[in-house]
Parts: sequence; C-alpha cells; structure tokens
Amino acid sequence: MDFVETEGDTLDEAIENALTALGTSRDGITVDVLAEARKGIFGFGAQKAKIRAALRKTTLQPGATQAAPSAGEPPAPPSEGAVPATDAAAVEKAKTVLSQILDLMGVAATIEQKLAATGDEIVLEIQAENSGLLIGRKGQTLEALQYLVSRIAGESQANEGRHIVIDVENYRERRRKALADLALRLGEKAKRQRKTVSVEALNAADRRIIHATLQDDPWVSTKSLGQGFYRRLLIIPEGDRKEKESTASSKPEKFDAGAAPRGGKSKLTSSSENES
Repeated sequence: MDFVETEGDTLDEAIENALTALGTSRDGITVDVLAEARKGIFGFGAQKAKIRAALRKTTLQPGATQAAPSAGEPPAPPSEGAVPATDAAAVEKAKTVLSQILDLMGVAATIEQKLAATGDEIVLEIQAENSGLLIGRKGQTLEALQYLVSRIAGESQANEGRHIVIDVENYRERRRKALADLALRLGEKAKRQRKTVSVEALNAADRRIIHATLQDDPWVSTKSLGQGFYRRLLIIPEGDRKEKESTASSKPEKFDAGAAPRGGKSKLTSSSENES
C-alpha cells in the first residue's frame, strides 16, 4: 500500500492514523489535506479532518533494503534546505491553501518548499511565468497572499514552529538588499547635508529593514511618522550623540572637589571646619 486516506478530529490525529496504517515515521510520507476539521454549531456542520498520505519515493535499487538506525542512534539530520518533520504538517496545510488561491486567480504555478538559510523560516517559493502579477507594486500583492495564507491556514497553530513565508522567485531577498542599499545611501545624505531625510511610504516589513540597517550608525537615528499607508520613515542626523550617550553611560561620573556649587561656597573646606 503506497497511500492511505485517513480522518481525525484534528489534522495531527489524521496524520497519526495514517502513520499507523502505513507503518512509517512522519518524514516517510507526504501529506495532502483533503478537508479541514470543523466543530460546527450546536453539533451541526461538524466535519473531521481528512488527509491523503503517500509513502515518499526512495532511490533504493530493486531488491535493496534500507538500513534502519540502530537502537539509541539519533535520526540523521535533514538535508540542507529540507523542511524539518516537526513543521511538515503546517507547511503542507499552507501549501495546499496557497495552491487553491493561485488556482482561483487563474495562475499556473509550481510551489517549492525550503528551509531558509537562517533556519528560522520556511519559504514557499512560487514559480510562475507572470511573477510580476503575483508580486505587485512594491510587493503589495505578495503581502496580500502572505496574509491570506496565514489567516486561512491558521498559522497560529504553528506558532510553536517556524514562520512560513510566501515568496515569488526570491523577490523578498532582492527587496531586502535594495532597501538596505537605499538606507545606506539616504543615511549618508542625511549626514552630509545635516538635514532630516524622509523615506517614501513603506509597509511595516520594509521599515524594519531600514531601521535594522541604520541602528548601529552613531551619526543617524530613524523614526516612523504617520499612520497606516501614509506612515513614513525619517532618517535624522544626530552627529555622534548616540556614541557620546553610550560612552557617558559606561563611564563613572567625575566630581571636582574644588568646584563651587551653584549659589554656594566651594566644596573644599578647611580641616578644622570638617572636623567640627
């Protein structure tokens, strides 16, 4: 038996039932979500989660057997870029939702899943001929896809795992590099002209890139201004204020014993006066 369809009160329960039926581990199957679990209202409209689980294809030669790990031996780590088994269910769910949205849009595309280089995100990469349509102006359509998938697939269930990111032909990395270059150029302009530079309206993710790029520069500071779509970012020349504040906070305060306080006598008094 190469595949099986199982049900459960939750998606995880349906997957566990499939693993039992196929006699394998979680990383030995691929999962297609056929139906989501629904509680219904007053018992009406309730629906169990239903999946189709298939055994992964192996590269074993005919007649060869796959060596099982010895008792107590830890499982082999996933290959580079592979999605960890602990996140596989959430990824398959998000991938199914994304595929359905693209079908409704009339977009023929393939979706590849991979672990981000940082290891803290899982990327669903869309490959399509009309990639510009999916990205939209300044990535607005891509952000809308990200929002829809997160809401429909219920990423809150996967918050304990890695964040799932929707991307189109590596657009997010190209955008990040472009914004970092922009931040450096505008930061130099603000320092050179000694004037505050305003950056065009950006979404929250893009503003974070600007902030992060300039946060270690002691000669400028960044500040968001406005509300909603009209929220802009300011790059403010500060001289070496941040560097001075950091240095001052790390050094003990010095006092001049001979300096006279405001409106009073000198702090330096005679020995007889001290002793009295």
